[in-house]
Amino acid sequence: MAKIDLDSLSIEELAGLREHATDKLFEKVARRRAELEAELEKLAQYGKPVKKAESAPAPKAKKTEEAKEPKEPVAKAA
Repeated sequence: MAKIDLDSLSIEELAGLREHATDKLFEKVARRRAELEAELEKLAQYGKPVKKAESAPAPKAKKTEEAKEPKEPVAKAA
């Protein structure tokens, strides 16, 4: 890949370069996504259908009597 002296480019040239790079990135991502989806379709024939698990609510921590009472400060060794 050719090196580009970004400092020598004008604002318009930099904006154009950014736009071109963004377009190329989207193209590559779309192509790769299509490849992966095709691969998943091929693999799907070998596995059984997977049901999406419903998200369970996060368990809440139970407070004990000790946790409710303030703790005594620990004395430091001299």
